[in-house]
Amino acid sequence: MTCALDVEETAGALGRYRRRAERLIIGGGVTLALAVGLGALGASAPVLTILSLGIVALGAGAGSLVLARRMRRALGAGVWSAHPAVGVGQSRYATSVVLRSPDGGEVWPLTVIATRQRYELLRPGPDGVLWWCGDPRAGGVLAAPGGGPLIWAKPMRGARVRRRIVARAEAEGLMRRSAPKQPQPVDVTEHITVDGLSVRLDALPRAAEPPYAVLAAHARRQAAPQGRALRPEADVRRVAWWRVRSLRRIAGTTRVLVALAFCAAVGALALTGPPEEDAPKLYAIGVLVLGALVHSCYRLLVAGRPAARLMARSAASSPPTPRRYVLLYDPQGGGPVLVLFPVHGGLYVQPEGVLPLIPPGPSKEPRRGLPSRPVGTAWLHGRRDFASGAGMPFVTPWIEGRPLWPAGPYHENDGRPEFTALLDRLAPPLETRAP
Repeated sequence: MTCALDVEETAGALGRYRRRAERLIIGGGVTLALAVGLGALGASAPVLTILSLGIVALGAGAGSLVLARRMRRALGAGVWSAHPAVGVGQSRYATSVVLRSPDGGEVWPLTVIATRQRYELLRPGPDGVLWWCGDPRAGGVLAAPGGGPLIWAKPMRGARVRRRIVARAEAEGLMRRSAPKQPQPVDVTEHITVDGLSVRLDALPRAAEPPYAVLAAHARRQAAPQGRALRPEADVRRVAWWRVRSLRRIAGTTRVLVALAFCAAVGALALTGPPEEDAPKLYAIGVLVLGALVHSCYRLLVAGRPAARLMARSAASSPPTPRRYVLLYDPQGGGPVLVLFPVHGGLYVQPEGVLPLIPPGPSKEPRRGLPSRPVGTAWLHGRRDFASGAGMPFVTPWIEGRPLWPAGPYHENDGRPEFTALLDRLAPPLETRAP
């Protein structure tokens, strides 16, 4: 690897970021042209709103395009390095990240230049690791382990603010974190403790994937309190899928009801006879909410309902098969992931498969409802045909007496490099313990 852009995932992420910026610029230009055309026709009411939307889209696209060029220069001139990371504070448009240097001697407080939604794609978790490419004194690119998605970060200004942010990061254990393995291989001896036993990593069998001992230790470092339990819901084995609260949410019935309520409200206002000058605005809003209703109904019928029925059939199928699980979190979005192992196999057994999960909690507390323990036993229900050519089976795990709904198919360990890369992203390899 001569530079960070040589990483396939990085090059792809940068291309997607640039295309997104170009689409914003094109959309903003079209919107401005529409506003000018409506103004020429004498339609004064919606022109200012459309003009404002066009200016915002054009400005956002231009700013993103400038950041894309900065990213390309930084990624073309440097290589990726892996760092322990702590996210501190947040706002809608910026937040702070503190990185520890590879040798553990420095900390770099950085300001992230990204919307909150984009930052959430790679927010460092309880045992967070981020990749960095750039100069901490001038700015650079942050990415989740693997090299994408990408966000730009610059050095934080103000000595007082920097000291406060660094102190908060150190209070969260940044300096005690284990040093992550760098993208370039380094041979260093490491010890971990699993189930009360001390294990030397250099004594483990040399294999493509990390064994249960390594992933279980990583899961315990990531573990955090789950908060209060979710309200009980109907048993999917005894009732229809639409009577299960979580499946209704997954199918999208909530979006349909919200859009229907807005349509009813706009219709009620239209029937009251609004002032003539407000009629164009009301009709424009009506078209938007009607479009949202049609789209949500389409999604419910085409994707949501079939997926919910498939999950219900999978969760109710029998007999279940026990598997040991390790609960990890994907650094690209923070979603929970189960890594599954045979029940019997000891500390050095290799993973059998990976199953991404839908966060069971509400949007503000997505981890509510996850298993209380980072390791344990899961009962797998559903199709588990591992025969050659059978495709990826769809399974639903039951843990602690309730189902956890899968976010996708079961990924079997087929020995391919992609599976190893997925595990390295979920549990970045470690080199040494922090002092």
